[in-house]
Amino acid sequence: MNCASVLSRSRLLFTKPAVASVRGTASRAFFSSSAATQQDKAWNKNAKFASMAAATLGISSAAAVALCDAQSSQEHEQKDPKTTGSSYVYATSPEEFLKQSPQSLTAEEERLERAALKAKKHGGGLKLFSGNGNLALSLEIAKTLGINLGKATVGQFADGEVNVQIHENVRGKDVYVIQPTCPPVNNNLMELLLMVSTLNRASARRITVVIPYYGYARQDRKMQARVPISAADTARLMEAMGIDRVIAVDLHCGQIQGFFGPRVPVDNLDGGIVGIDHFGSKDLHNPVIVSPDAGGVYRAKKFKEGLAHRYEMSDIGLAMIIKQRARAGTVDKMDLVGDVKDCDCILVDDMIDTAGTICKAAAVLKEKGARRVFAFASHGLLSGPGNDRIAKSEMEECVILNTIPTSPQREANEKLVVLSVAPLLAQTIFNIHAKKSISALFK
Repeated sequence: MNCASVLSRSRLLFTKPAVASVRGTASRAFFSSSAATQQDKAWNKNAKFASMAAATLGISSAAAVALCDAQSSQEHEQKDPKTTGSSYVYATSPEEFLKQSPQSLTAEEERLERAALKAKKHGGGLKLFSGNGNLALSLEIAKTLGINLGKATVGQFADGEVNVQIHENVRGKDVYVIQPTCPPVNNNLMELLLMVSTLNRASARRITVVIPYYGYARQDRKMQARVPISAADTARLMEAMGIDRVIAVDLHCGQIQGFFGPRVPVDNLDGGIVGIDHFGSKDLHNPVIVSPDAGGVYRAKKFKEGLAHRYEMSDIGLAMIIKQRARAGTVDKMDLVGDVKDCDCILVDDMIDTAGTICKAAAVLKEKGARRVFAFASHGLLSGPGNDRIAKSEMEECVILNTIPTSPQREANEKLVVLSVAPLLAQTIFNIHAKKSISALFK
């Protein structure tokens, strides 16, 4: 049995007598007074790769060196000492070992080496799972991170009950569950809750839910008597299931972060940074950022500042539309605050539902003398007649993110442009897992 085989069976070898012998061998290899004699031992190619693989798989460097030292000693006794002229190599990681050793691996060993280094890179316990809410986005995030989606069954039984089963070991792992609670809202929400519950019962170390679109976000306060605050109730449900962190994209209102307790931090990512790069490449004439309602002025202001900072546009204006609703989903009257004559206007909002507000705002801007009208929103729900309204609107282009799954009808709409938020979410997941700053992504 060569050294690589010994290491591949390391769990079987590490009985109490074996551990004692390994420790004694490691001590002699590093601290014996006969270090010069030890340095005369030669390492063959199998021993070199086995040391790297052992360190990758989590075996301590001292143990790896000791095991390969024992194997090399046996082979050295069978060979002529004069034919072995290489020196003993000390290495504390696979990378250092490869730097100090001659590169003479076979093609198969090089393939195994790449696989081992990839396993070490992603061997810190990161697992990525997805429900049925937006599988295309989840696959894109996994591809950006360079890992595979976890194997899981998320479906329904014959009576409509949600069926969840995880097919991978997640004990002690950091798990990220990607699931927007977009339509069908209740099905996607129940899938998310049961996935979190399943992972907790499977002893996952930490569970972070990635919610590109947060359903029930617009029910964030009591506007009349005897109504629920559904955004808060949804947060309580997820917290009761045992989530440890939330990553969201452009929450409808910032106070939703406070609906989760202090034990569950919430990262509210600004999806506008994706739109800034898109509009920055356009030849805009006298650009003006317009908020379609009073509540979105802060969002429009941040978009304006980001565009000015990144593309050095100092002449960007800011305007606002004050709307009066007759009832939910229906706008009665709109008034413009600001000057948009002979300007390229960009309407900035967090979501487009039936597109009634955004299309009527575009018509108002055109009536006030706007040169061109664009729109940007992080979430394109496009419920009911939303897609048709955008196609027939005064807008030159309507830009949304892929936080919600697309459809053939949307793809056929020439005015609709879909940008990917996967790189932003993937980088956020990586930074959290590596304990790096997230705010640095938006500077």
